[in-house]
Amino acid sequence: MQRLTAIPAAPSAAEHGEGPRWDAERGELLWVDITGGLLRRATVGADGGVHEVAASPGGDTVGAVAPVAGGGWLLAAGGGFTYLAEDGDARVLLELAGEGGSEESGGTRMNDAACDPAGRFLAGTMAFDQRPGAGALYCLDLDGTVRTLLDGLTVSNGLGWSPDGGTFYLADSGPGLLRAFDYDVAAGTLSAGRVLLDFSSDAVADGLTVDDEGCLWTALWGGGQVRRYSPDGELLAVVAVPVAQTSACCFAGPGRDLLVVTTSTEGMSADDLAAQPDAGRLFTARPGVTGPAASSYRGPLGALRQLP
Repeated sequence: MQRLTAIPAAPSAAEHGEGPRWDAERGELLWVDITGGLLRRATVGADGGVHEVAASPGGDTVGAVAPVAGGGWLLAAGGGFTYLAEDGDARVLLELAGEGGSEESGGTRMNDAACDPAGRFLAGTMAFDQRPGAGALYCLDLDGTVRTLLDGLTVSNGLGWSPDGGTFYLADSGPGLLRAFDYDVAAGTLSAGRVLLDFSSDAVADGLTVDDEGCLWTALWGGGQVRRYSPDGELLAVVAVPVAQTSACCFAGPGRDLLVVTTSTEGMSADDLAAQPDAGRLFTARPGVTGPAASSYRGPLGALRQLP
């Protein structure tokens, strides 16, 4: 089994770093600071150097980002969807019925999200207090309609597709399960869900990516690791990260061969922060494989409609 250690990258720490994506068209690394409400962007050199170029406000909370075909970025923010334009203007496109609110009111927020190979935006939610069953998975389709794909989730998290698009992966960090589904790219529908990995007695499966060989890389929240698994669930590699709250990962850079890992300071005490001074920063490693760039959103940016 392969064992690696990730090293810190240059950008400053986030409060709650998450959702890294490689925007190949722009040649930029995207990631979010959820509680900071920011989209952050950086260039990645051939030498693996990561250099931040911008941090743009996108809402009270920003759970995830996808590049938009034609320019700008689609954010899973607050309790719905927001378009962030090139000039930094953030425009709310749709607030989802039944989502949103504040932590004090027992509300929910958008969490991880990603575009499927056709350009739909799949986005999950969770309650601020992480109560069981309060989360859901939504699909913003190519015609601007939003439908619910799954409900009864707790912390809808890491999304990814197999290289052929026929398998969809989703982590629910509440019960600690990583599921696989059959996926119809033409219709944007799920079927035949099954548990691929059970982390209920381990650190929690968080954000994930799928490499070009079809293997899954999942960050282990509370575990200070990213693990690589075969499509059948065999453990193939472990990347050690010197921060407990490893949150997500992606492949980035000109060769798409640099594994970038986000981390978080969420829930850490002063003693924890003193012991883990790099918490919230990006970390990188070169595991010898490549991964895909982020798919862009290809639907409309106006007149969105949530289906009952």
